[in-house]
Amino acid sequence: QVQLVESGGGSVQAGGSLRLSCDSSGIPFGANTMDWAHQAPGKDRERIATITRAGDTSYTDSVKGRFTISRDNAKNTLYLQMNDLKIEDTGVYCCHTCYKDSWGQGTRVTVSS
Repeated sequence: QVQLVESGGGSVQAGGSLRLSCDSSGIPFGANTMDWAHQAPGKDRERIATITRAGDTSYTDSVKGRFTISRDNAKNTLYLQMNDLKIEDTGVYCCHTCYKDSWGQGTRVTVSS
């Protein structure tokens, strides 16, 4: 059974930082591309960061230079370091794997001025 469990969300002021984690089980973690997605209030979910099994990364323009995706294959864990947070970063952050197209439940981030 595939499980993706996100943690690390919370409330932070604009300009602050958070580090999200996604613990996985039931998947061949090291063999799969992993993503982080963001769903802002009232908007569709959008993939914002991707890391391949080789460690290559890509980002949507809105987070490029501020967010960093990484993975620890020994711990089956995906990370998202978020710096210089903006109010528009508010929302739910979910991790995703191509393996059976699986999604976690998400962790909520609130950025205030």
